Amino acid sequence: MKTVYIFLLSILVLAAKAQTNFIQFGRVEYEKKVNQHKPLEDDADDVWNKERMKVIPKFVSDTYELRFNNTKSVYKLAKENPDNKYMMWGGKPSETDGVVTDLQTQTISSQKDIFENTYLIKDSVRNLEWKISDETREIAGFECRKAVTKICDSVYVVAFYTDQIPVSVGPESFGGLPGLILGLAVPRLYTTWFATKLEMVEPSMTQLSPNQKGKKVNRQQMMVELQKGLKDWGNEGAQRMWISQL
Repeated sequence: MKTVYIFLLSILVLAAKAQTNFIQFGRVEYEKKVNQHKPLEDDADDVWNKERMKVIPKFVSDTYELRFNNTKSVYKLAKENPDNKYMMWGGKPSETDGVVTDLQTQTISSQKDIFENTYLIKDSVRNLEWKISDETREIAGFECRKAVTKICDSVYVVAFYTDQIPVSVGPESFGGLPGLILGLAVPRLYTTWFATKLEMVEPSMTQLSPNQKGKKVNRQQMMVELQKGLKDWGNEGAQRMWISQL
């Protein structure tokens, strides 16, 4: 009887440990997918738009990666699809763009190529007002909960995060949730990011400290500069501004 009791107690202890054995580091691959025809469909009778939709694929997708531990993360392009043909407003992905998030200092450093300029945006981590719902879905083998926020006052962002990976980061510069973001959608940009796999690989200090360069600005300074240059661009200018705030 004593042996059975000890065995059952051991099982309970192991189960308790398993429940608290959260993932603290890894490498996530995301498929970023953009619907390029959607912005043209409101004016599909336009001759120029018709011609563009004939030669440009409806969807383009590229592979991005997020390397992380419980204090820092780096998000960047992992592999560009060589068969992609990009519309001008969507922008071809840049191999030098990247986002470094430091969870200890609550700061973010983002290198972005925008037109002919390279910016290095250094600022505090955004304090996004997420609304978490009870809706869930499975992504890359993890149960994820839905959350919604806004950027640029009116652009909705939908995220799915898992509390099995209690690291508050995700694709681009998004974070601030009680777990890693494995799914993201910005409907007004017709763009989604969904994790396709997770590797339990601990990143090196070199991988978490990439060399970054560019004109040093904070988030507000970059917005002011872009607003001056895009003020006469109409809807395309608004979309480029939203893309810069991802």
